[in-house]
Amino acid sequence: MQQRLQIAEPGTYHLPVNEIIQGDCIQVLKTFPEKSIDLIFADPPYNLQLRHELLRPNQTVVDGVDDEWDQFEDFQEYDAFTRAWLSECRRVLKDDGTIWAIGTYHNIFRVGAIMMDLGYWILNDVIWHKTNPMPNFRGVRFQNATETLIWAKKSADQKKYTFNYHAMKHLNEEKQMQNVWHIPLCTGAERVKVNGRKAHSTQKPEALLYRVILASSNPGDLVLDPFFGSGTTGVVARRLKRNYIGIELDPTYVEIARKRIEHTPVSFLDDELLETKSKRDMPRVGFGQLVESHYISAGQKVYSKDRTVVAVVRADSQLQWGNITGSIHKIAALTQNKPAFNGWEYWYCEDREGNLVSIDSIRERYRAENGLLS
Repeated sequence: MQQRLQIAEPGTYHLPVNEIIQGDCIQVLKTFPEKSIDLIFADPPYNLQLRHELLRPNQTVVDGVDDEWDQFEDFQEYDAFTRAWLSECRRVLKDDGTIWAIGTYHNIFRVGAIMMDLGYWILNDVIWHKTNPMPNFRGVRFQNATETLIWAKKSADQKKYTFNYHAMKHLNEEKQMQNVWHIPLCTGAERVKVNGRKAHSTQKPEALLYRVILASSNPGDLVLDPFFGSGTTGVVARRLKRNYIGIELDPTYVEIARKRIEHTPVSFLDDELLETKSKRDMPRVGFGQLVESHYISAGQKVYSKDRTVVAVVRADSQLQWGNITGSIHKIAALTQNKPAFNGWEYWYCEDREGNLVSIDSIRERYRAENGLLS
């Protein structure tokens, strides 16, 4: 049973949520209400401009991208097509939504320029490094081992958008996620095949969409893919408890994607397991609250992690460092000759055994014991 969700005013329109619409994406998008989509992932035709067959050294033909949907008369036709679908995407995108567009050197610079002309504001370019790329069989160019994703918000003035920074950091072994992603091409059991041949020439790996969707949406959000292909966006959205809408011109791909998604289990995970809370989402607790509640005492010493810096807590929750008085943040910055620093990450107290405990962990205990985490 496919779900439908009412987005517009009662009685006006029902978006085809968790469905695949067969048709031209520009015409289909025109039927959608404005500001109805949380996240867009677009994998448009690359306009590869292939002029000759590509042969391996043994003279066998490479199964490249020669599909009709990637054929355009010239750059002018491709640019007009790009401007049309990007305009409709911007119209249906919510004011706090973002869009991802992926491409190769054949098209991504044209796509990016048109996005900027239309008013999108680019947040990042992300380089997908394919760890198992196809060789350059002719040996006349560098091996193409990357594609580029453009991540953009709707306008330069847009204040809010979803970025699950800490989820990306956790995926990257507690290091800040960089904009170069090392992910292999879609191969093996994940590659959808029909009669022994790959069903779609440019099927994207689920790992790539996992990172995109986890980074820039939340459970229950609506993800639109206007070039749905074999349905990777829908598969990953289903696993991460997001809703999706797919638009696909080719009815063969529609059927392939539909069957693939039907065989993907629906996520029954609690939202808590799908969301990464950041400290900014927590109820605000000031250092003064810890002092007045006696979680940290006036006159108590606080230390840098290596114990080389020692300050004393004053009754008003300021720190005394030599002859200098200031907040936990100000003194932490001054001790390092930095313009600013997060004092919650810098200062430690001694417990009863003389072990150092971060003041941030004391703040977490305060939240837990005072019912601020529910």
